[in-house]
Order: sequence, then structure tokens, then C-alpha cells
Amino acid sequence: MTADLSPIEDESDDHFRDECGVFGAYGSKEAANLCYFGLYSLQHRGQESAGIVSRDSRRFYVLKEMGLVSEVFNPDNMNYLKGTSAIGHVRYSTTGDSEQRNIQPLYSKTSKGKLAIAHNGNLTNAYKLYAELQKEGALFQSTVDSEVILHSVARSKKPHIKDAMLETLAKVDGAYSLVALTDSGLIAARDPWGFRPLVLGKKGDTYVVSSETCALDLIAAKYIREIEPGELIQIDDEGVHSYRIPRETRKAFCVFEHVYFARPDSIIFGENVHLVRKEFGRMLAKEHPVEADLVMSIPDSGNIAALGYAEESGIPFEFGMTRNHYVGRTFIQPQQKIRNLSVKVKLNPIKSVIAGKRIVVVDDSIVRGTTSKLRVSSLRNAGAKEIHLRISSPPITNPCHFGIDTPNKDKLVANSRTLQEICEYVGADSLEYIAKDKMLEAIKTVEPENFCTACFDGKYPIKVRKKGKLIFEKEKITQYAKA
Repeated sequence: MTADLSPIEDESDDHFRDECGVFGAYGSKEAANLCYFGLYSLQHRGQESAGIVSRDSRRFYVLKEMGLVSEVFNPDNMNYLKGTSAIGHVRYSTTGDSEQRNIQPLYSKTSKGKLAIAHNGNLTNAYKLYAELQKEGALFQSTVDSEVILHSVARSKKPHIKDAMLETLAKVDGAYSLVALTDSGLIAARDPWGFRPLVLGKKGDTYVVSSETCALDLIAAKYIREIEPGELIQIDDEGVHSYRIPRETRKAFCVFEHVYFARPDSIIFGENVHLVRKEFGRMLAKEHPVEADLVMSIPDSGNIAALGYAEESGIPFEFGMTRNHYVGRTFIQPQQKIRNLSVKVKLNPIKSVIAGKRIVVVDDSIVRGTTSKLRVSSLRNAGAKEIHLRISSPPITNPCHFGIDTPNKDKLVANSRTLQEICEYVGADSLEYIAKDKMLEAIKTVEPENFCTACFDGKYPIKVRKKGKLIFEKEKITQYAKA
């Protein structure tokens, strides 16, 4: 979660991007391996870099590198990660910040002991805190706002890291779901607004913490509960201890976790993601019916909502596009004259399914509109008779400041165009979005007023300050394997 995010200019994918996922394990000789599998399950939350820090009775062990989980870790280097506790992190790519020094978990030796932190979210007052810390002589080694937490804890006059962490988190604004490794245990905390998910589980005598429940499923851990908004837990040999971060505020769960970010098999904010997305599709069919021959999705983001739309409307569901799952993060963008190939490499229409048909195309969101335009064009070229685009979230008119990589406001297609203008721009025969109240109605476990919907309506739960950029020296630093 960098404080100076730049928009991703990849026209082959037009979705918001979550910034990272975190995982922690305490009380197992296999702690690092559990972290590895946990991060594997959370790979969808971050594909730029991966890292694990483990601890035994003598020292901390740091292993982190650019790349996917499967690229960073292997049987040889995993043997290096000794100990019975570990935390891990996966991070998403952001332009200008793809550097070795920004890989998490961050690690430091402090007067209170050793400390490693992995953070999902974005601190909206990071620049203000950074400026204050820099005046006090703090030397920053990365350009991620998570390091503000590390320095604040280190400089706190509280004698214990847990108390210093509570003091620090009480004065930071924005989103954070974090795990931290200390000399005496594991700490997990979630911001008082509850923007990002964070859950507690247990496998035998081992406690685990994860951004999503899908990671618990993979390692056969039992889901215990969500870590509550504004809660800090400390896990040590005596068990789990719960503390409240001294900060009262409204809840602001990120609704986009249900729209797109989370894996369908996860439980987010108390409800299964798959069932919620299916209900989004049903709502869309009720609100915006149309005569058509088949319902199809934009794989994979629109799959589940499309199933709901088909079931509610009675129109058959078909796979009208095939996805190339072997296109990775290193895919080279072609030159402008063949730029549309970047979409076709990932998704290609199945002509025999859609030729001559009136089709309902379901996707989760439209951000810039560039990719939707190219996909509609490819479906038209494949012979679709009519294309009716249905979107399972409301129009996105504002950027996110709470841990999601988003374009600037002027690049959001719904910010400057009417519904009809967007429809004409993407080339569809009709375009409809789910209404915000209907979307929130589909989620049964959270009251509508407890969601953050700022990307749809501009009503930010926290006053968004003008962002500053964290400025650092450009010299390269070395990440030592042993700490």
C-alpha cells in the first residue's frame, strides 16, 4: 500500500486492483509452510511480490522477492525459514513502485525488540505522519506507507510493542488490516472502519490470521471469527488476547470485496462471496430485463453474476468467451497499432456460440471503459446480433483512497459520461448497471449504512486529504537474507 500510487495503464484489464493480502501463523513448526500455502490462496490479492518473515527463539528470518508466490519460494529457500511463527504478504503491482525495497513484510530492530509488519490497506494521513517522523530524524528505507507504522511504533515511549502499536494505530487514518511478528508473539489488527477483511482461524494448536477465509480452507484450518473493526489481537503461548484500538468511528466495509476482489469461496463480512454475486445477478435481471437468446459472462469476473442473471431471467447461460489462463503478469503490451491484441490474448469469443444471437453480457464493473469497448467490438466481429451489457455494480465515479489502486477521477468513464454516452462509447445495444440500493440489499449480513460506497457516490467515510508524495533517496539498498 503505497502512499503515492499511480494508475495502472494496462488496457488489457480494466478492473480496480486490490493492493495486497496478509497471512500469519503462530505455534507450529510448519509456520512458514502454512504461510506459503496461505499466500498461494491469496495470490489474487497481489501479484507483484511476495514475502515471508519467520521467527524462532534466536532470530528472525527474512525471505522476500519480486514475483508470484510460486516464483519466489521453492523447497530450498523455504528450508531457510525456521521457527514456529511466521507472517507473509503478497502485493499488487503499481507503476513506479515496483522496487525491491517496497516488498513486505517490513522488518526492523527497535529498542522494544524485533518487529516485522505486513499491511493491507492505505493510510490517508501517511504523508502528514511521515513529515512529522522525518523531522524527528526517522530514516525511511521504502516508499510504502506501512513504514510509517513501523517508525511510529519504534519511537513510541510505550515500553511494549503491543502498547506502542495501539498508540500508533489510534492516530492513523485510513485502511489497515495487518499482521506483525514480535519477539514474543504475533499481532493482528484491523482499522476501526473495517475497510479490509481479516479473519482468525485455528489448525490444531496453531492460530492463523488471514485476509480471506479461502486461505484457511486450503490448510484445513477452522474458521473462528472475523477480527473486529478496531480490534487488535495478540497471540502468544497463553492464547489470544483482544484489545480495542482507542478510536470510535462508523463502520465502512469495502463493498468491492463482494463485487470483485475476494475469491468466491471466501466468507467476507459474514457472507459467502459466491452467493452474494449470484444475488447481484438476480437483482440485475429483475431491474433490467431484456429479450435475448443467451446470457454470457466476461470471464472470470462476471461468471457468478451471469449465472444469477440467467437463473432469474430464464435465459440460458453459455460460455461465449474462452480465457487464456496462461497469460501472466509479464505479458508484454504490443504497440498501439495492434493494442487490441492485448485483450484477445486473454479473452477470445467462441463464434459458434454467439454468431447470430442476441446476447446479454454480464461483468462486475466498468472503470475506464477501454476494455469493455474492445470486448464488445470483438463480440460484434464474432457475429453477435445484439449485445446488451449488464454490470453488477453501480457506475464508478470516484477513486478509492483506502487500499485500492484506481485511476484518477478524470479517467473514470462514468465520471464524465451519461449512461447513454457510455453505452455508445463501448458500442453496446444497451447498457444497465445495478442500482446501489439493490446491490446493498443483496448483502444480508451488513446494514447498508455500514458499507463504504465512495467509489459510486463520492461520500468518503474519512476526510480525504490532498495526497503528498513520500520522497526518498534513490540509491539502492541491500536486503540481507538474515536479520
